[in-house]
Amino acid sequence: MDSWVNSAEVLGSDLPLELAGTGNRRAVLMGALREAVRSGRLAPGTRLPPYRSLAADLGLARNTVADAYAELVAEGWLAARQGSGTRVAERAAPVTPAHRPRTPERPSRPVHDLVQGQPDPSAFPRTAWLASARRALATAPDDAFGPGDPHGRPELRRALAGYLARVRGVRASPERIVLCSGAAHGLRLLAEVVGGPWAAEAYGLPFHRGLLASHGVGTRPVGVDGDGARVGELTRRDRAVLLTPAHQFPTGGPLHPERRASVADWARSTGGLVVEDDYDGEFRYDRQPVGAVQGLDPEHVVLLGSVSKSLSPALRLGWMVLPERLVAPVVAAKGEREQFSSATDQLTLADFVDSGAYDRHVRRMRQRHRRRRDQLVAALERRAPHVRVTGIAAGLHAVVELPPGTERSVVRAAAWQGLAVEGLAEYRHPGAERAKGEPAGGERAADERDGLVVGYATPAEHAYPEALEALCRALPPG
Repeated sequence: MDSWVNSAEVLGSDLPLELAGTGNRRAVLMGALREAVRSGRLAPGTRLPPYRSLAADLGLARNTVADAYAELVAEGWLAARQGSGTRVAERAAPVTPAHRPRTPERPSRPVHDLVQGQPDPSAFPRTAWLASARRALATAPDDAFGPGDPHGRPELRRALAGYLARVRGVRASPERIVLCSGAAHGLRLLAEVVGGPWAAEAYGLPFHRGLLASHGVGTRPVGVDGDGARVGELTRRDRAVLLTPAHQFPTGGPLHPERRASVADWARSTGGLVVEDDYDGEFRYDRQPVGAVQGLDPEHVVLLGSVSKSLSPALRLGWMVLPERLVAPVVAAKGEREQFSSATDQLTLADFVDSGAYDRHVRRMRQRHRRRRDQLVAALERRAPHVRVTGIAAGLHAVVELPPGTERSVVRAAAWQGLAVEGLAEYRHPGAERAKGEPAGGERAADERDGLVVGYATPAEHAYPEALEALCRALPPG
């Protein structure tokens, strides 16, 4: 038989199926399909073209392609189901070439995601949000479709003022609230208005520290222990301090009541500013959420909040509750018109809050996240009793404390298990030095720990048990 070469597009994926060689055309086609699956170019689950279409593209007889499909189904390379077409079998995986040693391969992409900070996208309340969007659009005033006010829509500022007073103990009128696209946007504006230097917790989001640095605001670390930030380390040189008092990120403890009062006193006596990132403020599972520090001194505390953890980071909606003296400068820094948050999204959120849908959603998510955290604790007690979950029952993540010196190896082991998870060291301020000696009370300082920051909110319900199994396999033996 003459040699022949041809190709066909597979599902518009720009993945050509190269057919080259002599001999039986069905055998050549089968060999090309096997190689595409073996190499990973055709991933498990990929739907193949109907045999008639592929036959026409390749210039082959229909029976030739149909027979090739049937044989590959029988061999386990493909799977066929009535009404669903022919697909690459889910169990068909790239085969290690014979000339290579058979060593375990690190997954090219994580199979399981336990990285903190992201709610499960499937939990977004689509039906309730759509109902609010319809009501908001039906009743929106005409000026909502003109140039936006940089303060933000008054409907949302009024709704937030009532909600934050009721749920977080915030003392503010709508005029003190300026809307933004999230906590990061709020930090950018404050950096421009307040200037530096700032103090920041020894553990926190590197992104926030980098953002401040990019605006010329340096940060110095303040130690963290089981009672939160050691605010006694603040000095008169600090223009502001960035804190997560409700649920210290990422170590997990709330700011002790004495320290809450102390940091408010520091701000009053020095003219400094407390920037309160209300991280996880609504998600506490063992008791009612603690009130915001802002309620102690509204003229020296800025509260930053957003819906990125409670609803979705895709909405790009956040807020700043500001001291009166900062409202005008922050609005001026933001610009003459609203450039960052959609007016229709703002109106929808206002209705979502006023209608009670936001409260209902937060209650559902509290139950879900608490169940996820309980599952994590139970799995560790069963499979790895020598490690423990630290911090309070709150938020979308927990810290799993590890034996000293094991964090890096565990993160590597997790990666080999196809698990995305981060070590505690990722969040440590680069200027923080390990504390020498033991802090008061004999408790080991948080900045001396090895640990994993485990985000339990992201995986879908069906995937979470397998993610926990992968985590337990990566932990060091007891």
